[in-house]
Amino acid sequence: MPLEMNQEVFITCAITGSGGTQDRSPHVPRSPEQIANSAIDAAKAGAAVVHCHVRDPETGKPSRKLEYYREVTERIREAEVDVVLNLTAGMGGDMVFGSTERPLPLNASGTDMIGAAERVEHVAQCLPEICTLDCGTMNFAEADYVMTNTPGMLRAMGAMMTGLGVKPEIEAFDTGHLWLAKKLVKEGVLEDSALVQLCMGVSWGAPNDLNTFMAMVNAVPDNWTWSAFSLGRHQMPYVAAAVLAGGNVRVGLEDNLWLGKGQLATNAQLVERAVGIIEGLGARVIGPGEVREKLNLTKRAPK
Repeated sequence: MPLEMNQEVFITCAITGSGGTQDRSPHVPRSPEQIANSAIDAAKAGAAVVHCHVRDPETGKPSRKLEYYREVTERIREAEVDVVLNLTAGMGGDMVFGSTERPLPLNASGTDMIGAAERVEHVAQCLPEICTLDCGTMNFAEADYVMTNTPGMLRAMGAMMTGLGVKPEIEAFDTGHLWLAKKLVKEGVLEDSALVQLCMGVSWGAPNDLNTFMAMVNAVPDNWTWSAFSLGRHQMPYVAAAVLAGGNVRVGLEDNLWLGKGQLATNAQLVERAVGIIEGLGARVIGPGEVREKLNLTKRAPK
């Protein structure tokens, strides 16, 4: 497939994530106020979309508490800067097994399994413009657990998101996840003009080599909008790769803590670096208003 560079690019900033990075950098935000402030700074730096998880303010560990999501949402919506809000819906599907000889019962300390409605409850309450839908089950390297997203669970969650008027962002960690997402579109669970994030280099999903990346790109239907990212030192090279291959970009502390060797980054700095790369390629960074028009999103007013 010949390359067709994207001339009008939007940046998503993934603000904090749910990985164990809270003690590796002082810039990883923990409290709802810190997460919202970091998102606002990223928007001022050029991010059109902010993707938010929440954490326990004291420990920094990932959380699903509704009140944290509400506070983050309200603070971002009340800010002077405009930005598209994207909340995760990826938590609540973690299975941690026992030993290899006695895998059951599940390890209660790490397992976090809830139903579809509970996984989407904060989305229903906060009504962001976008929320994520992890379109597959996979092993993760950070801990010995399985992220589970069964076809039935995804159908239920996807239907709820669509019914709420919140656009699902399909998180595709491997080629089979795109295959399943296409089926959900064919079944009418998701709208035909889908939004997808290509998640590269996340163990043990799609490796971040360019051959695999282009295989993922080529599997995205022409009428879908896509974005891509990779982890750590590969984050900025994938900004360029995504633009050159026709897509949009994601940066942020969820995926990478570093601006350069020995230099810990802020979210705003990572966005600024991405803006420089995009504009250096001759493309234009578009803002939240243009993203809403492109994706047919409805901006929610602060309560």
